[in-house]
Amino acid sequence: MYNENRKEIEKVINNYFEGIFNGNTAQLESCFHENVFIYGDIKGIEYLKGIGEYLEGIKTRESPKDLKETFKMKIIGVDIIGNIAMVKLHVPILGYNYYDYLSLTKINKDWKIVNKVFAHVD
Repeated sequence: MYNENRKEIEKVINNYFEGIFNGNTAQLESCFHENVFIYGDIKGIEYLKGIGEYLEGIKTRESPKDLKETFKMKIIGVDIIGNIAMVKLHVPILGYNYYDYLSLTKINKDWKIVNKVFAHVD
């Protein structure tokens, strides 16, 4: 069961990475629970948005792909207990060096991101 859950979670994370990198908001939205909150710290500036605002920001910016960036995102760690998981990611994009912590829950047989916290680290 652990290996199956890990594969399913990695699929969600790969969709998350691809959605961010390509600017594909439909693909990115499919990764999240509708009530998710996204909280972060970008160079000391607090960032707090719901999923709609977050996706609008993705839609209105140039994507890393369009800017000819190299895809460097990676999973650092995955911790799964039952139907919950915590995933740590490195997401270097758009001149930022982000680290994300994503909380996932299995809802109706599908893994969804229910919380995202992140920080930019110099």
